[in-house]
Amino acid sequence: MTNPSAFATCKSLKSSSTMPVLFLGHGSPMNAIEDNEYRRSWQAIGAEFGIRWPKPQLILCISAHWLTRGWCLTGMAQPRTIHDFGGFPQALFDQQYPAPGFPHAAQEISQRLQQPDSNAPVLLDLQDWGLDHGAWSVLKPMFPLADIPVIQLSMDYSRAPYEHVALGRQLRGLREQGVLIVGSGNIVHNLRALQMGAATNRSYDWALEFDQLMADYLQDGNVAALQDFQKLGALTQQAHPSYEHLLPLLYCAAAVDAGEVPQFFNASFQAASISMRSVLWT
Repeated sequence: MTNPSAFATCKSLKSSSTMPVLFLGHGSPMNAIEDNEYRRSWQAIGAEFGIRWPKPQLILCISAHWLTRGWCLTGMAQPRTIHDFGGFPQALFDQQYPAPGFPHAAQEISQRLQQPDSNAPVLLDLQDWGLDHGAWSVLKPMFPLADIPVIQLSMDYSRAPYEHVALGRQLRGLREQGVLIVGSGNIVHNLRALQMGAATNRSYDWALEFDQLMADYLQDGNVAALQDFQKLGALTQQAHPSYEHLLPLLYCAAAVDAGEVPQFFNASFQAASISMRSVLWT
């Protein structure tokens, strides 16, 4: 595991007070432009930076929507806005988030992160990716000026959950270097079971049970139980036919210290089968 102090040698980053960690349930891409409780909560949190917490020097985002073989960091100077969805109004496709990248920081961070079960550094992606909707749909409401550099960390879906936790633990030291870690996914995500127009307090018994179990694990700081979500068997299969939307939560939970109490918000459901529960650690 990377020594947390290793990031103190990053010439592109300056030491700071400990930055928060955020896991955001992003739900429908339309949340980026609709005036609803989710978007308003993201705006409110963003407004706290520079007041309650320092303005980030860099945002490192782990999105459910960038899956790779091995792990990669975006290293380009101007990451493109990716519209990785279909069937939505043109207004959503017109959205742009021109936040800069941070090539020097991305290179330094990649050299200090080790891919789990290997001494190999995390790879740099200089042209293929950018900012997918898991990233920009939440960051644009939070930081509408797009003046904070953003890099994305991909996830290797072929690797075991404990390996995602292992990489998440390596991110802890970045919090002392002005880096805001943002995971973007959903604690329950089953598109096959959507009920469009369902009230936010309506959901399935299995969705409510899985959401509450994950919240209990987070409240207890029980990352071991969190990473063993597959042991819940059929319950996990119902909550996550594929579990890429849960994995960003593992990185966030692993990047916090014992004793940091999670603060839950947006603890409701969108379309009955998408948990919007979000978590702030400070």
